Amino acid sequence: MRVVIQRVASASVTIDGVVKSSIGPGLLILLGIGHEDDETDIDYLVKKAAALRIFNDQDGVMNRSVTDIGGDVIVVSQFTLMASTKKGNRPSYIEAAGHQKAVPLYEEFCRRMSAAIGKPVGTGEFGADMKVALVNDGPVTICMDSKNK
Repeated sequence: MRVVIQRVASASVTIDGVVKSSIGPGLLILLGIGHEDDETDIDYLVKKAAALRIFNDQDGVMNRSVTDIGGDVIVVSQFTLMASTKKGNRPSYIEAAGHQKAVPLYEEFCRRMSAAIGKPVGTGEFGADMKVALVNDGPVTICMDSKNK
């Protein structure tokens, strides 16, 4: 399981011209799910993401987590994070989980992230053509892979 975590001043997900989710300060998490992933991957990444100290404290030092600041979170499924670019110029998505496996894991990731931050998380829509807008704060962008603990 792979995530790209972006510290944002604001973010939104729009589907078919309708805003599905929007947040103020917090995290935009892009989530890629592989066919070998399971709930242990969710546990690892949710705990890390909720506790990442990437928000400034009163001294301007990145020393606070999204939970410390009462920030919001949007989680967007993104199978392209599982791309392999080893051969040629067309990415291979063979490592990405199919709908039957990925949808329940995505939904569970969202549930656990919501529990970790103590409030609902915004979502996209699995498999939809989404327009994701964000104001990256910093910019601060962190990439994590649950297989590289």
